[in-house]
Amino acid sequence: MTIQWFPGHMAKARRQVTEKLKLIDVVIELLDARLPLSSRNPMIDEIVSGKPRLILLNKSDLADEAVTKAWVQHFSEQGVRALPLDALSGRGVNKLPQECQALVEEMMEKRRAKGMQDRAIRAMILGIPNVGKSSLMNRLAGRKVAQTGDRPAVTKAQQWVKVGKVLELLDTPGILWPKFEDPLVGLRLAASGAIKDEIIDFQEVALFVVAYLQMHYPGALASRYQLTDIPENKIEVLDAIGRRRGCVVSGGHIDYDKVSELILRELRSGKIGTVSLERPQDPFTIEMARVSMDDITPY
Repeated sequence: MTIQWFPGHMAKARRQVTEKLKLIDVVIELLDARLPLSSRNPMIDEIVSGKPRLILLNKSDLADEAVTKAWVQHFSEQGVRALPLDALSGRGVNKLPQECQALVEEMMEKRRAKGMQDRAIRAMILGIPNVGKSSLMNRLAGRKVAQTGDRPAVTKAQQWVKVGKVLELLDTPGILWPKFEDPLVGLRLAASGAIKDEIIDFQEVALFVVAYLQMHYPGALASRYQLTDIPENKIEVLDAIGRRRGCVVSGGHIDYDKVSELILRELRSGKIGTVSLERPQDPFTIEMARVSMDDITPY
């Protein structure tokens, strides 16, 4: 399965970001803590090159804490500060202003040396769809200033939001990139909800999720779906879960659409547990995820 999604308004958003960049002191890059690299738009590196950058690992409440710590260390080794947070609950959000101040202190010192007064730090928030940008804006502002929704591409325009006297934030629409070179990137994004469900194959994505859970979180998989033994075959796992949850059609056959959607919904909501879908050093490959629903014997 090849997943691609690049709506027209995203191409426009990229142009708008480039135009506004000259007004910006620091770039805040919002990533999904469950899949930091896959939720990182490679075009952003080109667009914001040279600007101080802070990485925020959002939805850290849904991610494996140990893996998130490994990602923080990974980015630190790249010379980039990364901060885990949860925009919905507000955990970690209060650290954002001081982190931005640290990044622009040298610039502010130069302004003071020229006799210029301090001003609010101008920051731009960038990230892919459904990573939580609007929730973060609302949390920082202490009021609803941006529309939120559990679906991608809610924000479609840029807006400035003041955060006390310290920060002025520029929100931007989520920007995906035209082509995912690595098929696993598309699968991770689809599993997390960053891509519209209308254009993904639930069954293929659910099989990828099952394969990853088998490798890294077998205990969580068994516990959530009350599986005494986890079959090695991914489709047999769907069968077992389908029978447990009543995803059955006439004749006792498994409704694969229904059980696949159930698994994805429960993954995204955290009901399966705190799950990270990629790691800094991860042996998981596309070959491990490559199981086609065509392998199922038709009934």
